[in-house]
Amino acid sequence: MQKQTEMVEGFQMMHRDFTTNLEKSLSMLEKNINEAGEVEEICTDEWCTATENILDEVAKFIFSISEPRWTSEEDSKKLKELRRRIHDLYAKWKSVRK
Repeated sequence: MQKQTEMVEGFQMMHRDFTTNLEKSLSMLEKNINEAGEVEEICTDEWCTATENILDEVAKFIFSISEPRWTSEEDSKKLKELRRRIHDLYAKWKSVRK
């Protein structure tokens, strides 16, 4: 039983680290998208294509995460927030692209 508890705790720690790193990635993307909205020269076709590809990849990561049964309420909220945030970032990117 103790071994199982240790495994669950290890999984929880890795899951939290992964979602924390996804949050950092979203923050960097958001910063770049905001900068592109302020400076038109940044938003070239090449930049737009690269940003769209990155958004797609991060969205795949976020939406492919299934919530394990041992996930805490806080971890569940964090994952829902990440999903909402990537959706909002994609909408912001589309407005900058125009």
